[in-house]
Amino acid sequence: MMADGIIKVLPEDVMMFILIRLNVKSLIRLKCVSKNLYTLLQSSMFINFHLKRTTTAKDEFILLKRSFQERPNKFKSILSFLFGVNDHIDLRPASPDQDVPYLTTNNSCIFHQLLGPCRGLIVLTDSESIVLFNPTTRNYRLLKSSNFNCPLGFYHDIKGVGFGFDSVVNDYKVVRVSEVIGDPPFNDFNVREWRVGVYDLITDSWRNLDHVDQQLPNLCWYPCSEMFYKGAVHWFATKDMVLILCFDLSTEIFRNMKMPDTCDFIDGKCYGLVVLDESLTLICYPNPGSVPKQGKELTDIWIMKEYGVNESWVKKYTIRPLPIESPLVIWRDHLLFLQSKSGLLITYDLHSEEVKEFNLQGFPKSLRIAIYKESLTPIPKG
Repeated sequence: MMADGIIKVLPEDVMMFILIRLNVKSLIRLKCVSKNLYTLLQSSMFINFHLKRTTTAKDEFILLKRSFQERPNKFKSILSFLFGVNDHIDLRPASPDQDVPYLTTNNSCIFHQLLGPCRGLIVLTDSESIVLFNPTTRNYRLLKSSNFNCPLGFYHDIKGVGFGFDSVVNDYKVVRVSEVIGDPPFNDFNVREWRVGVYDLITDSWRNLDHVDQQLPNLCWYPCSEMFYKGAVHWFATKDMVLILCFDLSTEIFRNMKMPDTCDFIDGKCYGLVVLDESLTLICYPNPGSVPKQGKELTDIWIMKEYGVNESWVKKYTIRPLPIESPLVIWRDHLLFLQSKSGLLITYDLHSEEVKEFNLQGFPKSLRIAIYKESLTPIPKG
């Protein structure tokens, strides 16, 4: 075939340089052209080459998860695939919506997390069920359930889930932090024990970490948290103060990072973690469930100039009061996506202070967003 002849004539590196300029839909079609093209496009070498290609903000897409109440205690969640048409961000559908698979627990739509993307993959979870998903190819797989069983008279409360890539062993990992609690009247409610489970994609199995520090701080759930950055998963936690709990996926060791001194335990604020200017960024916003204290109505955005150095926190922006439920993500280093208290998607431009509403709405508190770029990363079979 002509395609096979071209591949044989051109050096492989030249061929790959040409192919990575095509979008993924075209690359998938090319797999059907010839056996040699299929082999090349399926190879881990080409997939990694494609993953590391130079891209711009114009190559980015928005993955929006939202839920709808179909009847009492019955919810349906969907994923919308969007792209920005121009600098004023007129969001348009990039492809048809897709139902969120497996996450069916009735009351969990507001506790869904959208973790990633990490090297082309994301994780969707309601803590109990964990789905690995490639937004580009739309391939997905439900991960195995953990084999951990609670002793009689106890129950386990999942406090946090994280997802990322361990560059040392070249493997994706999911980490789940649980607290095993005594369930009266069989046992003392004050009896608690931390358990940490790690799922290795390469072995398709869970394992429990030994010697987990039983003095871990108590993890807090926020819609915009549980972020993978610089090789570690980050959560918010409390232990006499609000802090950021980190879990390094390579060493599998926990550590703490302090928040800015103005973020104290009783400041009546909620918190979000995003990336701005390639730096770890903290968003401190008023608790939507209470009336803000006087002087606490504003939203502050802090940047950690030097990762891991507590003294390097710098306040970058202060935002006027907005009727928001929570932040979601910062896109193109100036567009802050938020969800309103009514479940409406809105943006706030950090430069112009312009607020824009979109005709994209879901059940209140159910919106989640991930910014992703097209990827051929496969979902390994179980």
